[in-house]
Amino acid sequence: MSKLPNEGAPKGILLMDKPVGKTSFQSLGGVKRVYQTKKVGHTGTLDKFARGLMIVLVGKYTKLNPLFTGMDKTYEALIRFGSETDTLDPEGEVVCEAPVPTLNDIEAVLGDFMGKQDQVPPRYSAIHVNGKRAWKMAREGVEVEMKSRPIRIDQLEILDWNGSELSLKVACSSGTYIRSLARDIALACGSRAHLRELVRTRVGEFYLDEAVQVNLESPAPSLLSLKDVLSHLPFSGNLFLDDDQYAMVRLGVPPERIFSHDPFKEGLSPLFSPSGDFAALLEKAEGRLKYRFVM
Repeated sequence: MSKLPNEGAPKGILLMDKPVGKTSFQSLGGVKRVYQTKKVGHTGTLDKFARGLMIVLVGKYTKLNPLFTGMDKTYEALIRFGSETDTLDPEGEVVCEAPVPTLNDIEAVLGDFMGKQDQVPPRYSAIHVNGKRAWKMAREGVEVEMKSRPIRIDQLEILDWNGSELSLKVACSSGTYIRSLARDIALACGSRAHLRELVRTRVGEFYLDEAVQVNLESPAPSLLSLKDVLSHLPFSGNLFLDDDQYAMVRLGVPPERIFSHDPFKEGLSPLFSPSGDFAALLEKAEGRLKYRFVM
């Protein structure tokens, strides 16, 4: 029996420890070479100077991106007070300086940054402004007006203070810029600051200590299936199909014609083949069933 198109292509989820000194795009290039595929995507950018957990989707699993992009995150940040750079990180040029605050000054303002709030992203960011990346416009000398966006910060824990640098643990919503947080904390103290180091330690229920590094000299790490990480994802339920149901799902038969009764809750539900392979992602919204995609 002949294989379906791309049936043998690699597909799955990779928990990758992105190293310092590589952009997210460059890191994906290494993944493409290791797995010999062009179909690779990540679920959240990490700056070049930062390291930490990146969830990478390979092959057909790139269609799962919406399940991961909105997950909360945790970081460990090293903030250097006294100077602010144009990029708000160690790779930029110093644009202003100010006195270094005391630890008491910092502790006095941290509570103001807890909870829901609006945050202005850095000018040097991947956000689109009028159809163009903000960082490209900033490099070209174009004045970029960054609009504030709603974020949420759940935890700010001081890990260390050496008199000019603050090590801070931050748990936050997706879309939070730690570079902007460092800038704003310093301004609230009457100072200036930029990030010197940043490590992302958590994305949703995935943690950095589960991640692997990818390099061409080592064998390709095993990819995780959706079934492997099911307990980490916000699904409302899941269903194992019988042979007839599986065949109909693969043909794209509408769900209401497959299931004699509706076992699904509102939200997303994965469907699995009789052998346990991920088959499709089903969505129920306002009582209506539809496929998000079929593998």
